[in-house]
Amino acid sequence: MTIDTIDESQCKAASAAGFALLFAIAIVVIANFGISFRLIVPGNAAETAHNIMANETLFRINIACNLIYVANAGVLLAALYVILKPVNRNLALVAAFCRLVYALMWAVTALNMLGALRLMGGGAYLSVFEADRLQALASLHLRASYDAYYVGLPFWGLASSVCSYLLFKSRYVPRALSAFGVITSAWCLICAFTFLVFPHSNETVDASWFDSPMLIFEMALGLWLVFKGLRPSAVIHAAH
Repeated sequence: MTIDTIDESQCKAASAAGFALLFAIAIVVIANFGISFRLIVPGNAAETAHNIMANETLFRINIACNLIYVANAGVLLAALYVILKPVNRNLALVAAFCRLVYALMWAVTALNMLGALRLMGGGAYLSVFEADRLQALASLHLRASYDAYYVGLPFWGLASSVCSYLLFKSRYVPRALSAFGVITSAWCLICAFTFLVFPHSNETVDASWFDSPMLIFEMALGLWLVFKGLRPSAVIHAAH
C-alpha cells in the first residue's frame, strides 16, 4: 500500500509531538538541574535532608514536575503513534509501549521522593528511629529514584530508536535528522543495558553521555516538528 499524503490528524499530531518533546526537555532541566542537583548532595545524607527540609516547597515542585512529565509523555506517545501508524502500525505500538514504561518510571520516582520526604518530616510515628537512620533511609529512597530512571532508560532508548527508524523510512523529516536519531538512540540503549549489567561502566563513559546525544536529537526533532511539520512529499510503503 502506497501513502502519498499526510492527513490532518498527522499534521496536528506533529505539532503536538513537537511541543511535547520540547516541553519534556524543559521539565527535565527544571526538575534536575534547577532543583535536584541543588538539594541532593551525593554521599551526604544529613546535608541532603537539611537542604530538602529547608526547601520543602521547592522539593515538592520537583515531585510535581515528575508527574507533569508522565502526563506529557502520554501526549507524546499518542501523537507519535498517530504520525507513525501509517508507516508500520506494529512498530509504532512497540514504541508507544516502551515510552509508556519509561514514563511510568518517572511516576515511581515521584513516589520514592514522597517516601523520602515523609521520612525526613519526622512524624510522631517515626520517633522510634534515630535521626541519622531516618536520613539514611531517606537517601535510600532518593537513590531508588535514580534506579527507576536507569531501569526506564533502555525503554526510552528503544522507543526513540524505533521512532527514528520509522521517521527515516517515511521521510516525514529530513533523513539526516532521523539517521542521527537512530544512532543516538541506539547508543543510549547500549549504554543503559551495559550500565545495568556492569554498574561501574560509568567510570569509563560518564553517565551524562548515555542520554545527552539523544536529548539533542529530540530537541532538534521537536523544533523541526513545531516550525516545519511533516514533509508533504513523503512517499512510503506501509507495512501492516
